[in-house]
Order: sequence, then structure tokens, then C-alpha cells
Amino acid sequence: MVSWQTLLSAVFPALAIVAALKDITSFTIPNWISVALAVSFPPIALLCGVSLADGGMALGIGVGGLFLGVAMFAAGWIGGGDAKLLSVCALWLGFPAVIPFLLVTALCGGGLALSLLALRSIWLRPLAAHGPAWVGRLATPGAAAPYGLAICAGALATFPDGVVSRAIALQL
Repeated sequence: MVSWQTLLSAVFPALAIVAALKDITSFTIPNWISVALAVSFPPIALLCGVSLADGGMALGIGVGGLFLGVAMFAAGWIGGGDAKLLSVCALWLGFPAVIPFLLVTALCGGGLALSLLALRSIWLRPLAAHGPAWVGRLATPGAAAPYGLAICAGALATFPDGVVSRAIALQL
């Protein structure tokens, strides 16, 4: 049986997937997604039984994720939307899930880079021209990488170990 807490917790993976899809198709992650994730975390965490200590730790990790994301944005490694998405994912995951989240995100980012190199090769690029416009943009040499896809993959892979999921599991 699915509990109402489980339904509430589905806000995070649903919005993470929307962010990834928006990023892959338009190279942007709308601010409303990051804002919705940030604003929905406190009430959902409380309703799902996250302790104040774990919630506070998650908040601190989210702020740390924001600093990390801003540093990566300043270095030109990721976009601004990616930095905000990284931060709110870190918030929702909390400790200790944030550590594997960052590792899985980095690995997925490497896979994304290799996939884009292949897609942008002289052999595959002509095939992309026959697909939707967003595939053509992905195949354009020198274009940005939709790193939100890697962030989403890391978040979804580690969500079952996140602070909200753990709190729900303790109640079952």
C-alpha cells in the first residue's frame, strides 16, 4: 500500500525528471523547478517524519551544495540552473546520501560527456540532423552539456537513501 507520505515524497523525483527533460531539450532549467523543490522540502520533510536534527543537517548540506554549485558555475563547468538543481538535490538527500549522490552525478556527467562526444562526432552528427531540433542542438560541436541530466540521474539513484525516504521507511 502506498502511503500519503510516499506520494508527497514523489514531488522530488518528479521535479528532478522535469528539470532533466527541460535541460536536455532546451539547455535551461527553469527557476520555478528549483524554487518548488526548495520551498516544498520543509513541509514535506516534517509531514514525512524527518527529525529536526536531520532536517537541519539537510538544510546545511543544501547550503553547502549551493556554494559548490556556485563555485562550479564560476569556473564555467556547469550552468546556473545546474548549480541551483545541485543545491536542492543535496537539500532533499541530506546526509549521508549526498556523498554517493555527488559520486554518481560525477560518473553520470562523465558518461554524458562521452555520449555527447560520440553524438558530436563526424559520423553521428549527420544522423542527429534528421531528429527533433533539440537533438540537433545536442549534436552541435562546442554546445553546452545538459548537466542537469547527470544531476537528475545521481539524485534518482540515491533518493531511496535520502533523508525523506529514510524517515518514511522508519514509519512503515
